[in-house]
Amino acid sequence: MIGLVPLFLAGAYVGWNIGANDAGNCIGTAVGSGLLSYRRAILLVCAFAVLGGLLQGGHVMETMGSGIVDGALAHSGILTALLSAGAFVTIATIFRVPVSTSQAIVGGVAGVGLAAGMDVHISKIIEIAQVWVICPVLVGIMAALLLALVRWALRRVKPDSFWQRLPYGLLVLSSCYISFSLGANHVGTAMGPMAVLEIPPIWLSLTGGLALAGGALMFGRRVTETVGRGITRLDAVSAFSAQLSAALAVHFFSIVGIPVSTSQAVVGAVIGVGLLQGVRTVRLRKIGGIALGWVATPTAAAVFSFGVYRLILRMTV
Repeated sequence: MIGLVPLFLAGAYVGWNIGANDAGNCIGTAVGSGLLSYRRAILLVCAFAVLGGLLQGGHVMETMGSGIVDGALAHSGILTALLSAGAFVTIATIFRVPVSTSQAIVGGVAGVGLAAGMDVHISKIIEIAQVWVICPVLVGIMAALLLALVRWALRRVKPDSFWQRLPYGLLVLSSCYISFSLGANHVGTAMGPMAVLEIPPIWLSLTGGLALAGGALMFGRRVTETVGRGITRLDAVSAFSAQLSAALAVHFFSIVGIPVSTSQAVVGAVIGVGLLQGVRTVRLRKIGGIALGWVATPTAAAVFSFGVYRLILRMTV
């Protein structure tokens, strides 16, 4: 039987990938607008993501541990699911594509469950997939409405120095909030397959949070540039509207225990504010590449984990 140390390392690897790929979702708009330097922004991500994982990471962790398949995966199955998901997110990060780690993990766990002959909760997967589709659309609408409201309010106040600086302060706060939401949702995603083991949840949350922070520090710049500058140009007001809308959505789904994509939420929000500013400001080719990654990630992770685990099972018979 595989011991706990390899499982913790695999979970930390997934957490590292989340930080590397999803840090851009939290600070890409702030860095892209020129408000924050990358170094200061990434430190905010680390602090608030760890805090979110520790305080509210348990809800999604429970779903990932027992909501996808009926019963507990073997240690080898958990290891296969985590490494399969992590590998695909690593590849996406190298190519600067913001993909969904949640989708990769769900696909990896489902693939291993099918390979092991376990009952896979198809209804739960469909429910999660429906949220994946709906979330970016709703967030895009929310972001566009919020941007219109904030601009309307700012036009009706005196253009003094306080009101001119206010959007920048709000953008920093929204960066902190979405970093907290990232930790609350994705620490549970990374460590969730291990939740069925007799390990105190605090240790799983702490491991996942610190690994996420490490990935953000070491490898987060690539996707940050894609989110901040690759889709559309944002000023402080539009960046704040996008980040706050995405943070609210991700935090809500974290509380109800559904693993969602921070990438999808933020990209949907950025597209929403971009469309409000004019469709010509949105780089449609970049959006198409991102959407293709969203479809390919869970499918590829499921197929890969299924094949690998079937091979492992045959070798151990």
